[in-house]
Amino acid sequence: MLEIIVIAYTFYTLLKVYISVMQIGFVSNEITKEPVLMDKEKFVQAGKYTISKERSSIVGNLVDYLFFIAWISFGFKMLLDGFGIDNSILSSLLFLFGFITVNWIVGLPFEIYQAFKLDKDYGFSEMTPKLFILDQLKSIAIFLILGVGLFSLFIWIISSFENWWLWSFVLMMSIIFLANVIYPTVIAPLFNKFSPLEDGELKNKIESLMSGVGLESNGIFTMDASKRDNRLNAYFAGMGKSKRVVLFDTLIKKLSSDELLAVLGHELGHFLHGDIWKNMAMIAVLLFGAFFIIGNLPESLYFEMGLEAHAGVKIAIMMMIFPLISFFFLPIMSLMSRHNEYEADKYASSQSTGASNLVNALIKLVGENKSFPKSHPLVIFFFYSHPPILERLKALGYEDKLLEKEGIFSYL
Repeated sequence: MLEIIVIAYTFYTLLKVYISVMQIGFVSNEITKEPVLMDKEKFVQAGKYTISKERSSIVGNLVDYLFFIAWISFGFKMLLDGFGIDNSILSSLLFLFGFITVNWIVGLPFEIYQAFKLDKDYGFSEMTPKLFILDQLKSIAIFLILGVGLFSLFIWIISSFENWWLWSFVLMMSIIFLANVIYPTVIAPLFNKFSPLEDGELKNKIESLMSGVGLESNGIFTMDASKRDNRLNAYFAGMGKSKRVVLFDTLIKKLSSDELLAVLGHELGHFLHGDIWKNMAMIAVLLFGAFFIIGNLPESLYFEMGLEAHAGVKIAIMMMIFPLISFFFLPIMSLMSRHNEYEADKYASSQSTGASNLVNALIKLVGENKSFPKSHPLVIFFFYSHPPILERLKALGYEDKLLEKEGIFSYL
């Protein structure tokens, strides 16, 4: 069984590397052609940023593969010997925290490179060493506070029930639901400042849009995203009484009121169509399948690695194999998500702001976020949760040449 998993993980890694290589070649060729949706300088810069990210991704995937091999070859056994793990909750927790700590240390250089080299070179990151360290310390504190309790529950379930994978699935879905409830009001404010949107015409128009779809929230807020990053975004978050509208301060600076309303109209389309529940259902199907597969792995797998099938070991194996399982479910999730995005665009374009303001907003987002407008078909197939921007604009009734004639480039 171990041999099958190693072969599957090897194929998974090589496929991801192959997709990145194909994307690098595709974008490298495209940036030599006539630009679309942005001027030549920004078009080339966006392409180079995409290529740099893919190169970093290749290195990250290869490092992940090497550590996967290391864990199953000797790493887990070293941790077991170091902590003397048994079936107790405490020893399983120590084993898991050791496993997670090593993986965090391995991933830290990639985070630092992304924040202080790659994103800074392309004018995104405003991160400072002090803020980065504070973010890491807050994340560690949250993980320690919540992780002890949640991992203890998982360990108890695995140690107590024969069909532990089913009850673990139920617990995981409960955690995901709870996280959606508390994130906007409890977790997010630990990292960013959220200020109520000032009274005025914009706020009144947003509230009017929300009432049109029956959305009740606990407020409309601006977020100081610019202290970390210059990219533009807006989102709805939360469930029940915790629902709120969040506008990045960068978005407010770059978009006109009508364009901003068009973006929010798109998000309201998701709410109206119940897309959050559709996404939850897709996640539930993925998690059920993953827990079923992992929960029914033969005991011989652990013995092949020289391990005993204690709860902590099972959770660690689960954390390593889950990305492999989820990757091959991605195309289905991405396909459904792209369909939902088209429908949300249709709703936004039917509102008073119209399709033209949504088109203008989308092009500004592409330019400001340096999103290269073209990708290799494999990248779209696996990773695109949103339709390719050119297809999205075409569905809204616009073509690139028409956009150029209408002077859209004057915004960029």
